[in-house]
Amino acid sequence: MKKNIVRACSAETGQGISNFYIDRKPPGVLFVVLLLVYILAAVFVNITAQLESNLVFFGQAVQLSFLTGAISSVANLCAIFLVIFYSKHGFIASIIILLAQFPNLIIEFIFKHNYFGITGFFVNILTVLAVCIIYINKKKVERYQITIQEYAVTDRLTKLPNRIACSMHMDELIKCNKPFVVAIMNLNNFKSINNALGQSIGDAILSEIAIRLKETTIRDTSGTSVFLAYNGGDEFTLVINNYRDSDELVKVLEYYKATLNDTITFKECEYFISARIGYAEYPRDAKSSEDLYICALTAVTNAKKDRGKSHICGFMSNMYSAEREIDMERKIREALKEGRVYFYLQPQYNIMHRLRGFEVLARICDKDGNIISPVEFIPIAEKAGLIDSIDYTVFRNASKFLGELIRHTGTDIILSVNVSVMHLMKKNFLSEVQEILEKSDVPANRIEIEITESIMIDSIDEAVRSISELKKMGFRIAIDDFGTGYSSLSYLNTFPADILKVDKSFIKKISSGSSHEKYVAAIISIGHIMNFGVVAEGVETSEQLEILRNVGCDYIQGFYWGEPMPREEAEKLVIENERKP
Repeated sequence: MKKNIVRACSAETGQGISNFYIDRKPPGVLFVVLLLVYILAAVFVNITAQLESNLVFFGQAVQLSFLTGAISSVANLCAIFLVIFYSKHGFIASIIILLAQFPNLIIEFIFKHNYFGITGFFVNILTVLAVCIIYINKKKVERYQITIQEYAVTDRLTKLPNRIACSMHMDELIKCNKPFVVAIMNLNNFKSINNALGQSIGDAILSEIAIRLKETTIRDTSGTSVFLAYNGGDEFTLVINNYRDSDELVKVLEYYKATLNDTITFKECEYFISARIGYAEYPRDAKSSEDLYICALTAVTNAKKDRGKSHICGFMSNMYSAEREIDMERKIREALKEGRVYFYLQPQYNIMHRLRGFEVLARICDKDGNIISPVEFIPIAEKAGLIDSIDYTVFRNASKFLGELIRHTGTDIILSVNVSVMHLMKKNFLSEVQEILEKSDVPANRIEIEITESIMIDSIDEAVRSISELKKMGFRIAIDDFGTGYSSLSYLNTFPADILKVDKSFIKKISSGSSHEKYVAAIISIGHIMNFGVVAEGVETSEQLEILRNVGCDYIQGFYWGEPMPREEAEKLVIENERKP
């Protein structure tokens, strides 16, 4: 295969992440326009500074030389815009033109005794300083962004692209309408190795397998293109395209599976690892990256169940019954109709363990009272167009609860409510929210609307309009799961947000090494630079808490200080908190 293992970031390959994360810069024509305005303004300043003629302006005679200040300000503003929009190239162009003006200003002052140039001389010096400061700070923020992006698309243990990078790669192939295969390599009985021998040995084995797979990709010369990723746990993913037929595809997969034929030696002990592979093909089996992944997982399960642990199995339509999806959709509709959609509340604390508020979590139970996991019902609800109804029901009931709590206790806690992209984009969303506020009698500043950062890719302009209206109404805005999606600072800066929530997948690893700690610290620094408060999700240990305290995190959410709880327990917690001195 061609050596295109990771276009995502990797310290091992030394390649960047620009293929996955590309900031949308203004078009090049704007650069030319700003540059021309800048040059023309500079030339005009030099000309008008020497003229003694007058210009009639609103019936008043104004000496042309007095216009130099205004025109000079336009020029300097163009210089600043060049640096802001075009970074290095804009900085170089601005500095060259600014410095080129100094000789003429000095000549005018010393030899021609034109004292109007004194002001221009000092204004140019200040502009040079301003441009340098803006450029230096911009480069600093860009370095933080690169760090965040690298961690967002790369698994730190195996140095391979992660699930996010893999999904993005598949989406690119789908946009190009290129046939490809998603193959999941699942290691057999790997969990037993972790349980029996410890995670350190399990991690060492995973690292060795990743190295072997990368070397296999480099060695193979079949002509197919393979994108290799690590999903976490015991799963690796291969995205394969440019294969001739199914026979060649199976040979490629056999070639990768053979990577595990040799034993893995660690600390003088030998370990025998085998794998099963399940795959699905675009567009035959599914039309989206998520559906393809589900089909490949189904094929993996079938490979183990029906054909032995070390077999390769392609997806077949009869493996995945639509009945399960239809049944789940029916349960969701019944729950909405019969009032079985409810909520749990997970507490959020400041770093000193003072209650800040709660995140509202949607829950559903079936007619027998059995709780249905959000992992099961949320994807089906999104697909069936029911997620906005769930959001609305939870939002309404949680706001009513908060209103009652405020009236009974006088508390000033904040309620964080998740809103899906689908719900946010509804035409009547803002009117729904306004109606909820009026009926619950809750101040808008006590409600925090949580949105995922994926909205930065999906519907940036429409989302900003809706969020801006929410801000005008007084709501707080939180960006949820930060670090798992686009993470672009150029988009993040356009959101009128108050809170940045660090995804729990990063907090989970924070105590396993300094690199994870530095990454979380970088996110927190970015949040503070942009005047956001930062909430760390998924805090489960005292060690994680101490690290977060040391790196300056503002708020904590997780099992260590509080699991999701029903409204009755949440109310007791609020009352206890209000009694604290």
